[in-house]
Parts: sequence; structure tokens; C-alpha cells
Amino acid sequence: MGIIDGIIQGVSSLRMSEFERYTTEPCEIQNEQLQWLLERGAKTLYGKQQGFAGVDSCDTYRKVIPVTTYDDLRPYIEKGLSGTDSLLWNEPVKWYAKSSGTTSQRSKFIPVSESSLKHSHFKGCRDALYMAANIFPESEIFDGKTLALGGSHKVENPNKDIKVGDLSAIMLANAPAWTNWLKVPSLDIMLMENWEEKIEMIANTTVFQDVRCLTGVPSWFLTLIQKMIADNGVSTITDIWPNLELFIHGGVAMEPYREIYKKLIPSERMNYLETYNASEGFFGIQSSAEDHSLLLMLDYKTYYEFIPMEEWNSPNPKTLTLDEVKIGEHYALVITTPSGLWRYKIGDTIKFTSLKPYKFIITGRTQLFINAFGEELMIDNTNKAMANSCKTEMCEMYDYCVAPIFMGEGTRGAHEWIIEFVTPPANLEKFADTLDNELRIVNSDYDAKRNSSLDRLVIHQAPNGFFNDWLKSEGKLGGQHKIPRLSNNRDLIDRLLSKLR
Repeated sequence: MGIIDGIIQGVSSLRMSEFERYTTEPCEIQNEQLQWLLERGAKTLYGKQQGFAGVDSCDTYRKVIPVTTYDDLRPYIEKGLSGTDSLLWNEPVKWYAKSSGTTSQRSKFIPVSESSLKHSHFKGCRDALYMAANIFPESEIFDGKTLALGGSHKVENPNKDIKVGDLSAIMLANAPAWTNWLKVPSLDIMLMENWEEKIEMIANTTVFQDVRCLTGVPSWFLTLIQKMIADNGVSTITDIWPNLELFIHGGVAMEPYREIYKKLIPSERMNYLETYNASEGFFGIQSSAEDHSLLLMLDYKTYYEFIPMEEWNSPNPKTLTLDEVKIGEHYALVITTPSGLWRYKIGDTIKFTSLKPYKFIITGRTQLFINAFGEELMIDNTNKAMANSCKTEMCEMYDYCVAPIFMGEGTRGAHEWIIEFVTPPANLEKFADTLDNELRIVNSDYDAKRNSSLDRLVIHQAPNGFFNDWLKSEGKLGGQHKIPRLSNNRDLIDRLLSKLR
């Protein structure tokens, strides 16, 4: 074990002891976070308008302060982009993370304060390393290099004091200089704007590096790894990086990709660690090798609330505090952060798998589900069904998109899928039968509707590169951009089908 790995191991044991409080005093920790946030928020324009000074408890906070969306906070954010301070947070916010949804042309600009970087984003990165050291004590990743595959890093200046870029660009710009020698590729390559050129440069410059750790999105790394295997005429990526042993991943669910990664990285030393890091903050880290659910990070100066599924579309939704949630229920996540996002609906949905400590899985987005027939289909369901189907039918999936086929006069409804395979199934109709059956297994509501109002699903096989070509045509290739996998309407799938035909 190298010197740095040994140091990480030592610090990891100290941090693990601090995590014990996550189990014994979770609500006390959260109350501390809220009080810290409110003390600073009371000095802002938003805090004065909302009366933060009079909020003395979690109950008062959720009774008095409204749940917000991006549109609610947009006027403050737009003024902040022009250089006005102390609107949502009590320190100058000089960075904004540009977050663009795949189905929307209008970008969001998420404030990223120094407090958010210090107490959330960078603390989460450190904790991910500590967690990995604890779970995989034989790890030697710091004897080699970490390959970070981020987004398109163009940084813009709306004015001389404010900078806008994606989150990975912001973290690169603010990271300690010494961390750069641990990473590949070089900073100038990481900052390249053109995604395809960046992938080409990474493939060319890292082929002779001792890469031991990967960090990034599974689907984008799949593109890079397959390219490097093809370019170098090898069978697996371990023929190029024989010491590769850890993939710290997030952004999209790993489940549909696990089998293909096992083939691409056939090493008994290889381990995987999932994280939940968004422009708005760092919220979860996998804490067990056997359990893929995420530990909710309670001491990141972030306060959490949870909206039950029946309240998702309410203009004034009821929220639950940590001590009120239940295992197995779907909740929309509400956050209060050290960047001035107050009771903010981030749009992600989660389901708790444990309450001691609080562990969860990401089940989807509040806007990305299918409930056209009462089936309440979530991304978590489709990912599991897809993974099981690919394993059964011995094929490999790259990406997919699903939408309803609505009932007509005398006809039942159905779900329509577009699937791009890495390795297609031998028989597409047999795969459709398998996928349909797997959906019935993982979702009892889908199973019930298949007996009444839903016909078997319909699948269209997309050619290789189809989804990336579509993202490129939309100016969204690379980084955090991804295909919305589930939609409750046909707007997106009809656009995709028009290109497929």
C-alpha cells in the first residue's frame, strides 16, 4: 500500500466513527444543519422577505416558508447573475452551475457558493474516497491515476465578477492544485468543449497511463472504454489498464450496465461505488459493497424534506421530516442548501431502504414516469426490468426511451420503447416478452393493468449511435446531458421515432 493510500485509510477510520452519529442522532444532526442555514439565510433579501428570523424549529420552517421550484427562485438568481449579492445566500456567489434539461431548451443556473463547495461538493468527494477505503481496504488507487470524465467545460462570464459553467468545471476551477497530479487527463483536455474531440484526446493520452480509478457517468464511460478497446485491438479494458480497481459513478443508474461492465473489466479486483452528486449539492454515497443503496449525507449543511407521491403535483405540498419517512415509499426530495436554495424541489425521487441509518435509492424524476393507465412506472422499475431482461436474453443495452401509446376507440393502451443495444438480442420479440414479464414482476400496478387496460409493450430497435446522434443534433452531447428514459406524454418519443423511420 502506498503512502497516500495509507493516509486515506487512517483518515477514513476517523470519519467512519463520525458516521455513527448518522444512526444514533440523525434528527439532531439535521436540526443543527437547519439552524446553521437559517442564521445565515436571515441576513439575505429572501430571508428577510420570508421572515427567517422568526423561524425557531423544523415545524415552523415547513409551516411558514413555502416549498420552491426553480421558477420561484429565478428572479433572485437572475439578479445574482448580474452581480447583486445577499439575495439568497449571505456571501457573494461568484459561480453558477449551468444545468440544462434534455427536454427543455431553457437552462437553469444553479448558484454554487463557497460554502456549498466546502461543506457539500468537496466534502462529498472526500467522503467517497474515505468510504471506498473503508469498504475496500486493499485498495491502492493512489499508486496510480484517477481518470475523471466530466462534462463540457466551457466557462462563460455574464459579467466580470460572475462565472457560469457545468458543475465539473466549477469543481476543477476551485480544487486544490495538488489534486491535478492525481488525475488524468490533463487539465486542458478536461476543459475541452467539444465532447467528441475530448473523448478522442482522452483515449489517445491515457492509453499508457496507470489508471486505477474511474469517476463519472456509466453511459459516457461505456463510450470511452469501447472506443479504447476497438482502437487498440484488445478484448477488455484491463488489457490497457491492468491495475484498474474502482469506478466511482453517478448521474445514471448503474443497474442496466452491470453485466456489460463485468465483461469489459473482467477483474476480481474491480469494485464499484455509487454517489449522488448534483449541481445543487452532494447527497448520498454507497456505504456497503453488498448493498447498492446510498447513505443519506446528513452533515453537509443541507437540510432535507420529503414529499409523498400523492402530493407531488400539489401547489402547496405537505412535506415529511426525516423521522416521518417510511421504507418503500416514493418521495420527491426537497432540499435547503448553503447556496440559498430554500425548500427547493430538486425534481428527483427516492425510496428509503433503511432508517438506521437512513439509506435510499434514486427512483427517478418527478417529471419522468409513466402513469397514463395507473401503472405508476418509475425509472427504478424499468432499469431493474431492463437489467434482468438483458441478462436472461444474453444481450447488452446502451440506452432506452419509453412512452405510452394511449387508448383509442376499441383499443387498449401500451408502452412504446426505443432501445439502442450494444449487443442486440437474438430475437427482439422474445426480448419484448421477457421485458414485459420482468416489468410485471417488479411493478404490481403494471401487472394489474396488463390484465385490464394495457397490451404487451412495443419495441423499436435503434441503430448504434442513435441516441448520441440525437443529443448531438440538440447540442446536448456529453457531460450531464442524457436521454429522458420515461415520459408520460409522446412529445419526445414521437420526435425520436421521426428520426428512426
